Amino acid sequence: MTRVAVYDVKSYDRQCLEAASGSIDWEFHEFRLSASTAASAAGCEAVCAFVNDTLDADCLQALSSHGVKHVAMRCAGYNNVDLRAAASLGIRVTRVPAYSPYAVAEHSVALLLTLNRKIHRAYNRVREQNFSLGGLVGFDLHGKTVGIIGTGKIGRVAANIFKGFGCEVLAYDKFPDQSWAAACGVEYTDLPNLLRKAHVISLYVPLLPETHYIIDENALAAMRDGVILVNTSRGKLIHTKAVIHALKSGKVGGVALDVYEEEQGVFFEDLSDQVIQNDELIRLQGFPNVLITAHQAFLTEEALRQIGKVTVDNLLRLSTGSEPAEHTEVTC
Repeated sequence: MTRVAVYDVKSYDRQCLEAASGSIDWEFHEFRLSASTAASAAGCEAVCAFVNDTLDADCLQALSSHGVKHVAMRCAGYNNVDLRAAASLGIRVTRVPAYSPYAVAEHSVALLLTLNRKIHRAYNRVREQNFSLGGLVGFDLHGKTVGIIGTGKIGRVAANIFKGFGCEVLAYDKFPDQSWAAACGVEYTDLPNLLRKAHVISLYVPLLPETHYIIDENALAAMRDGVILVNTSRGKLIHTKAVIHALKSGKVGGVALDVYEEEQGVFFEDLSDQVIQNDELIRLQGFPNVLITAHQAFLTEEALRQIGKVTVDNLLRLSTGSEPAEHTEVTC
């Protein structure tokens, strides 16, 4: 039986993995995987990690010394894994490239609707018996221009949702699919034009060297006044300090985030009885036109089932000498 150490485990992780397979000997750990905790994987053939685990060269070296041959990421992102170090140590790295594009796309639209129509503020008012409407004015999405940056599976689902609202959808992607765009009524354009025209800009790209801080001071300056930004992809796509400045000046009309560039040690944790030490996160929370959720866009029953299924499939395939499913292995 394959023995696997799982890190940064929450109740829903355990349920989805155990439901996907009873033929794996799971060792569940609530703490995160790093060089300092890698010894806990001793005797395991593989480890299962998440976005806030730190699989740098030191961690991977420690895992290798304990006999680990496979890192199974139960997420799409893998920017926290040193792939070169893994390759040099003979450690295979797999991931779940697509669990539910609908989950993430729908959450990004939910964030936008909540922020625009002030639903979160109205909810709190009504709970306090305050039924006034002052300060709750939003705008129609119908007829507005929405900029989609990244047209992979999630970006395409989001584009179709926005088309359903009657929006004009502009898209930017390094590898545009013109046939899809023509069929869906989406217009590909260059990034400067998208930034200039869009009332709403939503991000659906992975974190790569070329996308790191794709929304920076210059990009913000190029946008129309009052633009709303939505990010459910990776925190470091947006330069937080630049966004805070743009919020203070009124250049940006609102920001909806499910990710944050320094979320490690904060997101996925209950810190309700502690003082948050991240000054920029506290500053963001102080704006009435900023809405933040804690990396929950993936959190649907359908997505969790798919995450469990693909993760277990990768673990079992490699444990028996088979190749992982197509597109699930990542290499440097």
